[in-house]
Amino acid sequence: MAREQLSAARYNWNGFADRQDLATALAGQIADRLAGAVAERGTALLAVSGGTTPAKLFAVLSTTPIAWDKVTVTLVDERFVPPSSPRSNAGLVAANLLQNEAAAARFVPLYHEAESIEDAAAADGEALRSLPWPLDVVILGMGGDGHTASFFPDAGNLGELLDPTSQRIVLPVHAASGGEPRLTLSMARIVASSFVALHIEGDDKRTAFDGAMGPGAKKPIRRVIEAAPRPIEVFWAP
Repeated sequence: MAREQLSAARYNWNGFADRQDLATALAGQIADRLAGAVAERGTALLAVSGGTTPAKLFAVLSTTPIAWDKVTVTLVDERFVPPSSPRSNAGLVAANLLQNEAAAARFVPLYHEAESIEDAAAADGEALRSLPWPLDVVILGMGGDGHTASFFPDAGNLGELLDPTSQRIVLPVHAASGGEPRLTLSMARIVASSFVALHIEGDDKRTAFDGAMGPGAKKPIRRVIEAAPRPIEVFWAP
């Protein structure tokens, strides 16, 4: 695809006056899709991002009464740190999402203690292979540099991470801008979901997103939106 202005038909923009309204609306969308998957197949699979941005969303979602005992939760990406680390996405999810009603959900982490990030990614692939793929719902975040999941622009294996035909489930990431080595779901697994939402907050993130959609942009978030077989839902509040 030529690097021109990306058509808004590739994504749906959902803007909100404040972050609480965003959290309530997005939580409702997630719950409806998880409940639908459970009704259809008896199970549902949700992948979420870490960081502090989704805290309000997680708090609302955790109190939503659906059949959480039929839901499996995993992460879009993770730092190569144990759950006890304050930088662990698993720790943030446990503290903010896997509470209240959602405490009944099954959680499958990405972090595994291993000699190397490559060994951890291989162990993740085996642990996640038995999950009920494809993902029903994916919630992505975005950095100011246009990265999403752990698809950092300076990752040495960015081409592999963004390969839409990849059969890998979890891949290792080495990127100076990412700090610690990371573990991430492949883009192929992410875009295969029946519902992908990008959750961003603040004027700086909106500016970054608009820039990534502009002429000549090659940011990872744009690559993901281009590869998705159905429009991605973008949720934003100032």
